[in-house]
Amino acid sequence: MLLSDQAGQTAAKIPRPATLRESVIEAIQELIVSGQLKPGQHLVESELAELLGVSRQPVREALQQLSGEGWVDLFPGQGAFVHVPTLEEADQLLAVRTLLETESARLAAQNAGEDGVRQLRALCARGVAAVRSDDVDGAVATNSELHALVTALSGNKVLAELAAQVARRVRWYHTPVARRRGMTSWEEHTALIDAIEAGDEATAAQIMREHTEHTRASYLESRAGQPVEPAPKQVRRRRRTS
Repeated sequence: MLLSDQAGQTAAKIPRPATLRESVIEAIQELIVSGQLKPGQHLVESELAELLGVSRQPVREALQQLSGEGWVDLFPGQGAFVHVPTLEEADQLLAVRTLLETESARLAAQNAGEDGVRQLRALCARGVAAVRSDDVDGAVATNSELHALVTALSGNKVLAELAAQVARRVRWYHTPVARRRGMTSWEEHTALIDAIEAGDEATAAQIMREHTEHTRASYLESRAGQPVEPAPKQVRRRRRTS
């Protein structure tokens, strides 16, 4: 009997390497998250292809997929542009992040253990060092690692998967306010780790809730005085007259 005919059995999936398109998608997302590509910036296929060392075809395919995922806006006659997040969508995503990470912190206080706490403190020390040296990119990256570790230490795999889905976009929103949050953010991280080490679920949850809400408020404040960039106007092509 052929394997394809065997009902109720699932074939093992063989891990496959990332396709060129997937690698280009990851690279463009990273350029957006790190701020090297700014919201509203025009994305020229030939320039991206040269920057990434690939042909234009995988760049074109990547932009199509990123458009569907909300990272890029495509306008007929104008091309591709980095998406400009609206205040509403940013607020909604950061609100969801607060819910997920508050529960992560509570569970981490139950399950982290000595080794988990040691890893958290090492990341916190790295983040403090980045802030002191004004390494914003390093601070943002370390902040993401620390929050991901808290979620991993929760022991809830479903929660970790959900948090991972919003993590990269959260990093995009956090980058513009990282310098403003500065050392205060890492003082909050230290208090959080103390609560996790003490096994104090309620305090860990409260600190995480307040911590993520501070970032949310900072982002909204930073955007309050900025006008929302209008979408490019579609070019109307004139019909040829006979």
